[in-house]
Order: sequence, then structure tokens, then C-alpha cells
Amino acid sequence: MPLPDLDSSVANSFGLEFDSVLIRQITEISGLKMEQDVIELKQNTVDGKYIVKKLPGRAKAGEVTVTRGLTEDNSFERWIKDSRFGKMASVRRSGAIIVFDYEGIPIKRYKLINAWPKSLEISTLKAGDTSVLTEKLVITYESVELD
Repeated sequence: MPLPDLDSSVANSFGLEFDSVLIRQITEISGLKMEQDVIELKQNTVDGKYIVKKLPGRAKAGEVTVTRGLTEDNSFERWIKDSRFGKMASVRRSGAIIVFDYEGIPIKRYKLINAWPKSLEISTLKAGDTSVLTEKLVITYESVELD
């Protein structure tokens, strides 16, 4: 059942899906946006006034950062290792960020087209620290589509 018009989704129910595998252990996703260039058309009107019109330009590629707790799952490491060795035919993938409603039903799907990993960062290792270790994967993509 989709959310009623006046209800909104909560920001803590989401997942990442690549190769038909849903990863729900993600703790944070940031940087997801759809953006395009703006073209400025400068001209004079018939009566001599100077005006600037703004027109939509090309869509821009983007990056999204995915954070999850460090586990024995090494899928992020394998993916970035393949990209570092130039296996781009198998590295470029299309996947999705899925937002779920309060009942766990998908309500939005942001499809990342031709995505591949740019960087992988492990959180700080510090003696005496009790915080959870995380890994941050920066994924670059060519475009975003709403499904």
C-alpha cells in the first residue's frame, strides 16, 4: 500500500540494490541528486531591452556516498579492485537506491546508470575507541532515473 498523499516517508528505511542483490545494512547514503547544466541565452528584445533567458542544458553525472558497518562481506573491495585494474566492462553496473515506507514496501527507486566505484574509505582505527568501524564507498554514475 503506497503512502497517502499527506504522509511522508522516513529517512531510515532504505537499501542499495546491485545485480539484483538488495543490501539493507547501509547506515547512510549521501550526495544523491539529479542536476543539469543551465544555458544562458542573452539577447535584446524588439524594443531594445537586454534580457537573459535560462534554458535547461545537459544532465550532469554525479556521485553518491554509501556508508555501512564493516563486516566480512568484501563485495565493495572486489568491485573497486576490478575498477582499479581497468575491468570497466564488468565494473560499470546499473543499480538502485530504494526507499521503503513504514511497512517495508518500496515507494521510490532511484536507478543509477553506469555506476562504478570511485573510492573506498575505512573509518579511523584508534586504540581504545569503541565506535563501530565503517566503510564508505563513493560511487560515480552517469545519470539517475526514477522508476
